Amino acid sequence: MKKINLIKGEIPIFFSCDDNYIPFLAVTLESLEKNANKNYHYAIKVLHSNTISTVNQQRISLEYSVGNFNIEFVDISSYVEKISARLHTRDYYSKSTYYRLFIPNLYPQYSKALYLDSDIVVLGDISKLYNTELNDNYVGAITDEFVSSVKELHGYVLNRVGVPKVSNYFNAGILVMNLSKLREINFEEMFIKLISCVTFTVAQDQDYLNVICNGHVTNIPLSWDKMPVNGNMNVKDINIVHYNLNLKPWQEDNVPYEEVFWEYAKESGYYDAIMEIKSKTDAAMKAVKAEQTVNLIALANKEANDKEENARIQRLIKLICSQNASGNPLFGFGAATDPAYA
Repeated sequence: MKKINLIKGEIPIFFSCDDNYIPFLAVTLESLEKNANKNYHYAIKVLHSNTISTVNQQRISLEYSVGNFNIEFVDISSYVEKISARLHTRDYYSKSTYYRLFIPNLYPQYSKALYLDSDIVVLGDISKLYNTELNDNYVGAITDEFVSSVKELHGYVLNRVGVPKVSNYFNAGILVMNLSKLREINFEEMFIKLISCVTFTVAQDQDYLNVICNGHVTNIPLSWDKMPVNGNMNVKDINIVHYNLNLKPWQEDNVPYEEVFWEYAKESGYYDAIMEIKSKTDAAMKAVKAEQTVNLIALANKEANDKEENARIQRLIKLICSQNASGNPLFGFGAATDPAYA
């Protein structure tokens, strides 16, 4: 990475994205900019793997690299090439969902950063989130409201991922990252070792984050990652709305808090493109999206009850994390290099 001269009062904010999500990234940026504290400089990095067109890069940069905002599109294809084949996905997800895990080593000049998903609307001052005190915790994060609200997912969190309380299982779409601490614990190496011998298919990168950060998380209020699983919070009390899974206003009608999405969509420059996407989302596509969520819950429930596999996974997690905590080097790359991983 090229050397960057840090700016006093700079807040680094990372996204990972591709052309399919550029219209929604624009909505996120519109809302973030409108509500940001003007006393800070915002260094925004959009990570991708040659999946964002030059036209979209130029369009977003022209619109949002103004004043105290600077947008940079960063192609990390060569960096992730060594592990790309191991980055398993499901349904509509792309491998870019894992890119947040490489931020600590990609940007050694930063001690702290925000990671944000691109399907959100920011209603609060993002500097307040960034200024969350982490102490020695690895991340600041918010309880995954969807997981907490679906009883069938609780067993998955406890038995497969190994997080002892469902309320401690966090959503990876909004993160305050203690980059210094993550580098100190060799986070990237731990992740590579884990994904080499343990496959989490339900929440993918989110599950690996929860495994590694378990017990080292600063809990942040739900208002910073409010999901429209219900409308039980007044919009004036919400700092970020996160339209996760199939609860997306550009796919469904009558999604809680959809009004704030459309408010910023109309100002984003991509409103017509988003409306075209919505017009092409017919009943059959909506049914597929809903079925994906149902299948996800069923998969989680099945894996929660696989006692033998869950015991094996927990042994591996304990082995890998304890090696790292003791300062010993991890075993070689790949599960086959040590019989303990069998």
